[in-house]
Amino acid sequence: MKPLVVINVVGLTPALAAKAPAISALTHKPLAGVFPAVTMTAQATMLTGLQPAQHGVVGNTWFWRELGEVRNWVQSNRLLPEPLYRTARKLAGDKFTCAKMFWWFNQGSGCDWSVTPKPHYGSDGSKEFDIQTEPPELAAELKGTLGDFPFQAFWGPRAGLPSSDWIARATAQVIREKQPTLTLCYLPHLDYDLQRMGEKADTTRLVAEVDGCAKLVIDAAAAIGAGVLIVSEYGITPVTRAVTPNRALRQAGLLRVRPGPYGEMLDVHDSRAFAVCDHQAAHVYLRDPSDETDARRVLEALPGVAQVLDRAGQANLHIEHRNAGDLVLLSAPDAWFAYPYWLDDDSAPDYARSVDIHRKPGYDPCELFMAGSNAGAGATLLRKKLGLRYRFRTCPLDPSIVKGSHGLPARDAADGPIIACSDAAALPDAPAMTDLKAIVLALLDLG
Repeated sequence: MKPLVVINVVGLTPALAAKAPAISALTHKPLAGVFPAVTMTAQATMLTGLQPAQHGVVGNTWFWRELGEVRNWVQSNRLLPEPLYRTARKLAGDKFTCAKMFWWFNQGSGCDWSVTPKPHYGSDGSKEFDIQTEPPELAAELKGTLGDFPFQAFWGPRAGLPSSDWIARATAQVIREKQPTLTLCYLPHLDYDLQRMGEKADTTRLVAEVDGCAKLVIDAAAAIGAGVLIVSEYGITPVTRAVTPNRALRQAGLLRVRPGPYGEMLDVHDSRAFAVCDHQAAHVYLRDPSDETDARRVLEALPGVAQVLDRAGQANLHIEHRNAGDLVLLSAPDAWFAYPYWLDDDSAPDYARSVDIHRKPGYDPCELFMAGSNAGAGATLLRKKLGLRYRFRTCPLDPSIVKGSHGLPARDAADGPIIACSDAAALPDAPAMTDLKAIVLALLDLG
């Protein structure tokens, strides 16, 4: 067996790689991605070698029909049909070991070492940020060296370099001390400012910063004689407008809400149609097939909607799975889909103004911005420290502030995902995301 380190540099493209000396020193090529080009779908494909129509991870968020609930960012490894580390274990037995550092589908993965962000939730609604590790004592080892994981730098208005730097240093420590056969490392740094700022983002600085994080891991790989494989999930492109399909469906009488003391809540059971928005894709779920004509009429007329796909159309993008919407929307290249369904901000649900990734019925990049003042957030933090009930209301409600997005198939390979390898011969002529599992297994040389 040959040890291998796989580094997932989110948002890196062939065009940006020229600004990353450590990464671009490796042989690199464009990587054909999957639709939707979002984290969970991309990682599921890389880990299984399957298309979304086969593995069923149709986005970061979708409607679970049996539960009647929208679920976001689920972590269970049981969602995946035999990820590559399970295949490697079958081929090599207990000689094979794996460290999974912040990649998705981490819970129940069976990996020898793993780290994933996982808060603790109190019965009163309070939350304490933390990581969950396997084995459990790994958390103390990493915190003893690196301090607490900077959770607020992983997502939210303070998201930035400290989280990727901590992940890189933790990964390097695990590589040097545990010497896994396979290490998977996730570096999200480019995901933040490229969505916040679009074309105005300082890509020279941002790419240099994430390249520095990657170099920490590359150097650790060299210390144990491991090969290196770099991948990314998508490229982030500029957008100028947000599309709100749920508001259009509501105005057409197809979407219902339940008013209450905490604002209007989406009624997924009695709505004839509603959209689960995920960057530049949206899954539209219908109460009954007879509602398709009315929903399609509304959505096709909505500015910023480029395509409305039924099951036959979804097959062309390999997403025709029962988890997908009855209709799937693709945005125009300069647009993205925002989840709001309320027509008046005074009626917005209370979670809309918070970083609340699990309760919102769709992805919300507005969580990357700060609404109001730092002083207001500080007063809320003081209430928390005093043991009082609190809610951080940091999230703006205006989706037009978002300037970068992803999800569509790359129009130009230079702006899509990338693959780079220390072994040039390991890369196919035209690598695709569905090839990654086979590439990794070949590089591991499991015999």
